[in-house]
Amino acid sequence: MPFQISKKCASSAVFASVFPLASRCSIALASPLARVFPLASVFPLAFASVVSISLARVANGANGASDSSAFAVSWVSYTSGAGVPPSYKNPNSALGEATRFSGVGFDPGVVSPFHPAFLPSEVVSIGPGGSLVLAFDHDVLDDAANPFGVDLLVFGNSFFADIEYPLGTCGVLYAEGGAIDVSEDGAVWHTVPGAVADGMFPTLGYLDAGPYDLVPGVLPSDFTRPVDPAAALLIGVGTTFDELIELYDGAGGGAGVDLASVGLSKARFVRVRVPPGSCCTVEIDAISAVSAKRPSFAAGDINRDGVVDGADLAIVLGTWGTDGALENGASSDLNDDGVVDGADLAVVLGNWS
Repeated sequence: MPFQISKKCASSAVFASVFPLASRCSIALASPLARVFPLASVFPLAFASVVSISLARVANGANGASDSSAFAVSWVSYTSGAGVPPSYKNPNSALGEATRFSGVGFDPGVVSPFHPAFLPSEVVSIGPGGSLVLAFDHDVLDDAANPFGVDLLVFGNSFFADIEYPLGTCGVLYAEGGAIDVSEDGAVWHTVPGAVADGMFPTLGYLDAGPYDLVPGVLPSDFTRPVDPAAALLIGVGTTFDELIELYDGAGGGAGVDLASVGLSKARFVRVRVPPGSCCTVEIDAISAVSAKRPSFAAGDINRDGVVDGADLAIVLGTWGTDGALENGASSDLNDDGVVDGADLAVVLGNWS
């Protein structure tokens, strides 16, 4: 398991090595859309549509309230605690799904275990003596069918130092702690033993993006699927980004909570608190209810985001002529004939949302 230290205790030199803006600007990082560029001359109109749709999705992306009940829909109470900057005192930043792309206008990039969400619109801070109570719009059940027995997830903004920047090789884990309590009614609370709100596992926004890609990926991770807790024992100094992707197995990270560990059959409220006298502030991005089953998707919804659109078209064009196997377990070979071609393009266009 990697050595964990506070993000705030890291020296400015170390922090600069993790987020080197100057060097970032001089490095051309691969992106999912870049794989489509060679086909632009073959499908000029389709490619233009993909670009415009993708840009629109980035512009509209935000960490606000989600239509999905898988995430917190309201906050009940918030006490900032000590040492929290005014701009990070907005509990609305913890509503909706976790952030996938962060730093627009300052240090943009996909959210990965090496580049966490950090803007005030994305995370809320909790200082020593502070707490945040979030609520789902339904009871989250202790479901034995949930992967690894995990019933809900808490997303902070922990991250690994990159000892081989920009390759994404794990160094120490920058984590700030935070206790997690759960409640059925918002009055009687139960502390989850061993749970750390802002720690393992750092958030992973996309399955097909590099650790510092400057544009969103097209294969989102699943924020309702937990990482196998046993993976924490396999991640240490020297773990590569590809190895992390494999260990996450389609999940988006987050700290897992098993309601059975506190004797509850259900919970609707989650509280993150920082004890008085703690050295650090904790950042919270989101919470989610774990899904016992992987959802089903319409034909052509290759990236499994619930719609068939330009992102799926981009995957077909970007994997043209291959077997279509993808890291999220899906395939762009939609008719299973062994090759991505015009027949698969027809499936996407025929099921356009």
